[in-house]
Amino acid sequence: MRRSTALGAAGTLIAGTLIAGAMAAPAANADGGAAARTTASRDAAARATEARTTAAAAAGVALAAGRAAKQGIDWQDCPADWGLEKPIQCGWVKVPLDYTKPHGKQIKIAVDRIGSTGTPAERQGSLVYNPGGPGGSGLAFPRRVVTKNAIWADAAKAYDFVGFDPRGVNRSAPISCVDPQEFVKAPKADPVPDSEADKRAQRKLAAEYAAGCKERSGEMLPHMTTPNTARDLDVIRAALGDRKLNYVGVSYGTYLGAVYGTLFPTHVRRMVVDSVVNPSREKIWYQSNMDQDIAFETRFQDWMKWVAANDATFHIGDTAAKVAQQWDALRAAAKKAPLGGIVGPNELLGVFQSAPYYDSAWISTATLWSKYLAGDTQPLIDAGSPDLTDIAGNIKSENGNAVYTAVECTDAKWPTDWKTWDRDSTRIHQDHPFLTWSNTWMNLPCATWGVKQQTPVEVRTGKGLPPVLITASTRDAATPYAGAVELHKRFKGSRLITEKDAGSHGITNLLNPCVNDRVKAYLLTGALDSADVTCAPHATPKP
Repeated sequence: MRRSTALGAAGTLIAGTLIAGAMAAPAANADGGAAARTTASRDAAARATEARTTAAAAAGVALAAGRAAKQGIDWQDCPADWGLEKPIQCGWVKVPLDYTKPHGKQIKIAVDRIGSTGTPAERQGSLVYNPGGPGGSGLAFPRRVVTKNAIWADAAKAYDFVGFDPRGVNRSAPISCVDPQEFVKAPKADPVPDSEADKRAQRKLAAEYAAGCKERSGEMLPHMTTPNTARDLDVIRAALGDRKLNYVGVSYGTYLGAVYGTLFPTHVRRMVVDSVVNPSREKIWYQSNMDQDIAFETRFQDWMKWVAANDATFHIGDTAAKVAQQWDALRAAAKKAPLGGIVGPNELLGVFQSAPYYDSAWISTATLWSKYLAGDTQPLIDAGSPDLTDIAGNIKSENGNAVYTAVECTDAKWPTDWKTWDRDSTRIHQDHPFLTWSNTWMNLPCATWGVKQQTPVEVRTGKGLPPVLITASTRDAATPYAGAVELHKRFKGSRLITEKDAGSHGITNLLNPCVNDRVKAYLLTGALDSADVTCAPHATPKP
């Protein structure tokens, strides 16, 4: 999710390392060969261990899927506190906590469904959905039928819509890293540090958070990975009685789909991945987050230009530069004295980052800001303030952050040297200050993570993988467009639909017939265009 400056700096660092190695080479000739052989031997041993673990997990998921196929799912009316109205039904699927020990501890995955609305002849099976995260719940997906979502109405005729809570999320063996009420308390420190002391304080908080994850959820942490969630997905497929999986994944759900397609290529029937995480091993997850810092800045600038173009409505500034000055002034005021005693720069960011994420938040965010400048300060303060009486909501919020951290920290190896984080964050922040330091502190627990960090799956086309449909917008902040291009290269036969000059996250959920009609045709018939397609952007919000 990052930028060319980051790539350039990384390239310089690598070059410097190579030069240093070359200069040292003559003095190391006597034992350099032995050292190289030792390193190669260690690498080979690590690869062999990884291969054995992968093979054991593959056997475990086959066994678990076989059990699930026999047991099926005992569908019942959903519990009242799940907020899922009839005729949506809920159930559970048991999966191994550790797929290398399929007869060991089992955890329950919460699933829900609504039956297809068409005739029996129109039905094509289940369509399983993941909204992203890591840490997002998919249980709301069947509600698209209940709420008569027009974009998905034709797909609903052909498929049972199925949602699930991934392992660790919400109803599915939920994990936690800190007391939820403490997690939401405000105001928190300004994420942009003014001094080394500020950085030390944030580093201490990140290390304490990592320790809290291990203390509160230690049994789950080693198994909170994308490959294990993909294995759970295959067990869910079997429990549903489907020979092959029909799947829609958005945001992190695209990476889950990419890993599933790699591990289970012959189990895929139709797959739509929307707003794509870059699946390169080199990007997961440290580099991906730096790429995101850059893309968020770009999209935030897009929004400020839009605010300026609509100054007659919002009266914030009639040029992007004036809007940016107002943002700096608001941020400085909140830093000096938190708005309402609660909303500091960190909480402001929580409100304003919705705008670069989603076009649907452009008007509402600008309206809050406009009212604040006009003297009506309470709406913005309310939007940025936690609700300590919302116990259930705060538990869900803390859980989502815990799962995000657990999956990203366990999926891949992260730098453990603070100098690396500090160097990269300082450099990127210079030109991209909107999100960079906030993102750094959010991910820094991975530097002191308490369980073994794994090697990401090498996403690729396996024998039997059918064509996958990929959708992405060129100015997406959360999942930069390069990720879609990378997955397109890796999944041979895939098709890429590009929404040009747009940047809202999750374009299959927006009204754009150029995108919607192609997604519908693919899900209903498997039809794809003979070449990749570029679509004009969906309509820009109008105040």
